[in-house]
Amino acid sequence: MSADTLIRVSAEPWAFARVAVSRIDDLTPTFRRFALRPMGEDRLADPGLDQRIKVVPPCPQGIDAMPTDPEWFAAWRALPEGERPPFRTYTIRGFDGDELLVDFALHGPDGPAARWAVDAAVGDELLVLGPNAAHPGPYGGIDFVPPARCGHHLLAGDETAAPAIARILEQLPPDARGTVVVELPDARDAAYLPTHPGFAVHALAREGAHGAALVARVAAVAAEHLEAHPGQEPEEVDIDEGLLWEVPRNARGGAALKSAPLYAWLAGEAGAITTIRRHLVKELGIDRRAVAFMGYWRQGRAENS
Repeated sequence: MSADTLIRVSAEPWAFARVAVSRIDDLTPTFRRFALRPMGEDRLADPGLDQRIKVVPPCPQGIDAMPTDPEWFAAWRALPEGERPPFRTYTIRGFDGDELLVDFALHGPDGPAARWAVDAAVGDELLVLGPNAAHPGPYGGIDFVPPARCGHHLLAGDETAAPAIARILEQLPPDARGTVVVELPDARDAAYLPTHPGFAVHALAREGAHGAALVARVAAVAAEHLEAHPGQEPEEVDIDEGLLWEVPRNARGGAALKSAPLYAWLAGEAGAITTIRRHLVKELGIDRRAVAFMGYWRQGRAENS
């Protein structure tokens, strides 16, 4: 693959683009921002909110070993394990002109992308799979899908969810109301989160087990806004067999409900997110169609998804 080529089929909503690191900014002790410059004339699109992308970091296999056609995942799975370039999921944090901005949590789960980010240098080349600007959309990959009428938005997660939460918070209208709860490795990381006139933001410095502070604070916040009406036990999710991911939608891909007193968007370590979701649905009786939950990672488990 040449350095100045966007590997794409224009009819496909997603495409691989080769990019180079043009700038690195340390925002807080945990968060490092990368400006990624496209190496060709074509561009990826930015639909906003918590838009997911895949990042293939520099690796021993070489990023050119990554299959890039529309059936890339099947081709990647078919490669011998040692020949598969690793990839990880991140959130588009924004664009600075034509440059894609992606924020890495340096103290997040250990993996090839996180390890690369610690020692990364300007000029490093990566592959990014993201929304294809040559396609009119929709693209998929956005999981914040609240009802049109929502009394309160609850956004909760750990440092791996913070970039998505920050982007959502920046793009919600001024009259939106809600609460953000984020558990972070360092108290100074609180500066990473933007403010919103209608949101209370709880930035919790981690003390003790990962997720403990997050689970406790979300339970307290939810109790403040909802009277408990115990509901059904949500189905069990085996977080050791696969990462949990459920975003309720209607048949056309929009919000599953037209209105809800509370809409919860939960993301981060799978064990903590599962606990929070069970509390909201079973103990407080929140309609499960008003709870989006994404297990971004699992302690002790590698992730390529």
